[in-house]
Amino acid sequence: MNQTSPTSPFTKSKRTPEKWEFSKAVQEPSPASGSLKTQKPHEPFHHPSHDLKPRDDKLPKEGKQGKRKNKERYLGDDGDGIRVTKVDWQRSRNGAAHHTQEYPCLELVVRRGQLFSLTLELSAAMDSEETFIFTVETGPEASEALHTKAVFQTSELEMSDTWTAAKDTQTENTVTVSLASPPDAVIGRYLLSTRVSSRCKHRDRKLGEFILLFNPWCPEDDVFLASEEERQEYVLNDSGIIFRGVEKRIRAQGWNYGQFEEDILNICLSILDRSPSHQDSPATDVSCRHDPIYVTRIISAMVNSNDDRGVVQGQWQGKYGGGTSPLHWRGSVATLQKWFKGRSKPVKYGQCWVFAGVLCTVLRCLGIATRVVSNFNSAHDTDRNLSVDKYVDSFGRTLEDLTEDSMWNFHVWNESWFARKDLGPSYNGWQVLDATPQEESEGVFRCGPASVTAIREGDVHLAHDGPFVFAEVNADYVTWLWNEDESRERVYSDTKKIGRCISTKAVGSDSRVDITSLYKYPEGSRKERQGDSKAVKKLFSVEASGRRTRLRRAGGRGLWRDDLLEPATKPSITGKFKVLEPPMLGQDLKLALCLANLTSRAQRIRVNLSGATILYTRKPVAEILHESHAVRLGPQEEKKIPIMISYSQYKEDLTEDKKILLAAMCLVTKGEKLLVEKDITLEDFIIIKVLGPAVVGVVVAVEVTVVNPLLEKVKDCVLIVEGSGLLRGQLSLDVPSLEPQERASVQFDITPSKSGPRQLQVDLVSSHFPDIKGFVVIHVATAK
Repeated sequence: MNQTSPTSPFTKSKRTPEKWEFSKAVQEPSPASGSLKTQKPHEPFHHPSHDLKPRDDKLPKEGKQGKRKNKERYLGDDGDGIRVTKVDWQRSRNGAAHHTQEYPCLELVVRRGQLFSLTLELSAAMDSEETFIFTVETGPEASEALHTKAVFQTSELEMSDTWTAAKDTQTENTVTVSLASPPDAVIGRYLLSTRVSSRCKHRDRKLGEFILLFNPWCPEDDVFLASEEERQEYVLNDSGIIFRGVEKRIRAQGWNYGQFEEDILNICLSILDRSPSHQDSPATDVSCRHDPIYVTRIISAMVNSNDDRGVVQGQWQGKYGGGTSPLHWRGSVATLQKWFKGRSKPVKYGQCWVFAGVLCTVLRCLGIATRVVSNFNSAHDTDRNLSVDKYVDSFGRTLEDLTEDSMWNFHVWNESWFARKDLGPSYNGWQVLDATPQEESEGVFRCGPASVTAIREGDVHLAHDGPFVFAEVNADYVTWLWNEDESRERVYSDTKKIGRCISTKAVGSDSRVDITSLYKYPEGSRKERQGDSKAVKKLFSVEASGRRTRLRRAGGRGLWRDDLLEPATKPSITGKFKVLEPPMLGQDLKLALCLANLTSRAQRIRVNLSGATILYTRKPVAEILHESHAVRLGPQEEKKIPIMISYSQYKEDLTEDKKILLAAMCLVTKGEKLLVEKDITLEDFIIIKVLGPAVVGVVVAVEVTVVNPLLEKVKDCVLIVEGSGLLRGQLSLDVPSLEPQERASVQFDITPSKSGPRQLQVDLVSSHFPDIKGFVVIHVATAK
């Protein structure tokens, strides 16, 4: 990137890289959101946040640059008055103090509620009684009434609810000043101007632009997070782990958040500027950006493309023509850059972990502590009755045309940490945000922020979207057998399987932390019953009707809750699928259905087995098993029904999720019914080794070992490698042809550019099988 900001009235001095000298021509600043594009002389100005042409009077006036070396440059001319000739933004010092040194922006990046320093070189010495009068402004039509503009002068510095400034040191022609924003200042790109107090007739000198972010290190900021270890993890860590899979087999996937990569901060600011709220009322929208509740709600809507020209377009049908499969994304950077370069054209395609990864990147980049959370057996309760109603046939197969609710194998959302002044201090802390477009919130596809504490306590009436999040972790899973005469009857199954193993990455390590207890009290405990009862009362208007409680949704039909949610009659048999060998990709699956008679009398059972390849939403793709068995169980007897699904049965229909759902509908002769289900994720193999110490600027070798999972020869396999701070861009390596189940190793070199823990992601890509993904965290030492 060029060393000159396209919208700044300065060019960098060759003598002192941290100092800026004024251009002799008078240059107007860009609008508050800035541009990623470095402007060439005489090139028409284009603001990235708007597709409309700017007014002519806002075009920058380019002066001739670079023709006379070491010539003093300045804005305007005030005759005998004092003028600022150079500005040192002290980027290194301010960046270290504000934890912003990783941002590669040309502008200074600081956090609100905290001092930052500038050194101004003057054309003449100031009198001791003279002061600087500063003006800061952000957004279009900046005004003091909207708190998007402030005018203040140097005085005794004190942290307050207004902008302040003070002189630190002064030599003959040089003054160092400290500035501080209030801890609730609007975040975004600011223009800073100044003049000397005794020269009131002279106009302000535009010193340049800086970017102001939320500040989790400032106790007075709503986003303050007390733990330094958590700030390092949830604000500054630019890589992480997203947990996927099934409840019994949770898999870790690496993700590159990349919030400090080139252009990402500017892209994050432009996302705010391209929201419908900004397009409708730009000045008002910018004035609301002091509030993390407002900002996170806007970003939650803008990360998906359902209502606007948002970042990612969702696709859950398993067909990704004209775009990228959600499983092929390894991080947020490429997605955000593609969206920006495509002039806000939504990027195809994403699923929940992609939306969550991108949202995490944007919010960490803006300074809000954020983490990614995975909920296993996650409910999507479309009718808000706290029940996921699944309709099946006599083989346990889901009837898609009748089933509106769903239970996903997993769902991924975000939590951000901030105060809830709208709700009260009891609800401060982690707030659920979900950019996956599932249901509308106030007419827009977004979700949250919903207080995690409110979810646990059953306070679902509180803003925002509490009922939906509560159902995701607490709904009952109810199975209905749909008969040929269109009658339905309850089938016994595990109703309490929703909301299991709620997981996030541990602070400072790659291990998984179970945070289920933050969302709900232990199953069956008194507090859990109290929370459920409170949630039901808040969600429904309650009428006593004998022993039953009739619940009515606003505008909806009445439901007998005890009919709906009381468990079906417990059958006199039990059943469970048992995996006999690890389910490996490319191999035959060997399982058994284990049945047990709980009575002292013999029983006859009709067992209808079905199996299907599925998406992670449990939507069936293709049936791969359909068989029926007549079983006789003696008193207290246990039996195993062997099940084998060959690779040839599932290979053509296996999705990139690598998931299979087995179901057994067990029909006991006297009318009892039991449904047994098993979700299987096929396993794969990849090993990554770093062959030596990793040091910044020093080449180190990496070895990747892969296995052909198939019983046939495969060609044209490719390793795709990427890692922030380890590689520039993506590395693609051809893998030699692999014989059936052959193991092979590939070596390549990397040269780390950043120290600390760095994540290297490696995918084995082939047209013959779904991608095999792996990652390793490399601890990079600083150069000696």
